[in-house]
Amino acid sequence: MSTINIKRVKTSEIELKDRLVSIQRVAKVTKGGRTFSFSAIVVVGDENGVVGYGLGKAKEVTEAIAKGIDDAKKNLVKVPIINGTVPHEQIGKFSGGFVFIKPAANGTGVIAGGAMRAVLESAGVHNVLAKSKGSSNPHNVVKATVSALSQLRDAYTVAQHRGVNLGKVFNG
Repeated sequence: MSTINIKRVKTSEIELKDRLVSIQRVAKVTKGGRTFSFSAIVVVGDENGVVGYGLGKAKEVTEAIAKGIDDAKKNLVKVPIINGTVPHEQIGKFSGGFVFIKPAANGTGVIAGGAMRAVLESAGVHNVLAKSKGSSNPHNVVKATVSALSQLRDAYTVAQHRGVNLGKVFNG
């Protein structure tokens, strides 16, 4: 496996849109009874190759979402997108979450479920086939999807890394 090429992005340069992936009511049992709070998983992206995720926890739903958005803006990565799809097949893993993404032809759409769909659409991928195997926990699926997207490399990056011209990458 190749090393992960995470390209950090500055938040001030781009306009980001946020998507709420999951919100959970969690309880802490204390001597005085249960104390409820909320945890929210949020994905942000500019729909043009930049995506990030974050987790926010607070006593109220709106505060949890706001904290999640702030956290997501700190964890942005750049994703190579070619003609509205991913450059090649990729597998992503995080804990029990295991995802597979595959390029698709124009007009296919985003064939993915739940948490994966939010990440892929926020990244700006319009045509992709995706399958989530293993854990369906939204935390693990989102992190595995971002991991798979961050491992993607376009042909120009591969040519530069190998020290050859672009034609040699395709023709061998």
